[in-house]
Amino acid sequence: MDLSTPSAARRRTVKTPRREIAVFRTATSEFFALENKCPHKGGPLSEGIVHGRKVACPLHNWIIDLESGEATGADHGCARSFPVKIEHGRIYLDMNVAAAA
Repeated sequence: MDLSTPSAARRRTVKTPRREIAVFRTATSEFFALENKCPHKGGPLSEGIVHGRKVACPLHNWIIDLESGEATGADHGCARSFPVKIEHGRIYLDMNVAAAA
């Protein structure tokens, strides 16, 4: 994936044989990857609003930490997170982790 996408405070999805992964770029150009499924009701996190290092699920407004995948506040649950590496202007996901389980 080229660093030009996703643009600031945006997201993009990547489909693997086992799951869909949402890749987020924050307004400060940090990159994170989570399974594109909220731990609450499975809402598409890639369609949520990114604010700081968190994303709000578009279905029920659960706030998910982009680094850990953990729900914040009184909510409990965790979206699977994936290691992201930036190299030579490209974004790489650890597909060994993405293919597991």
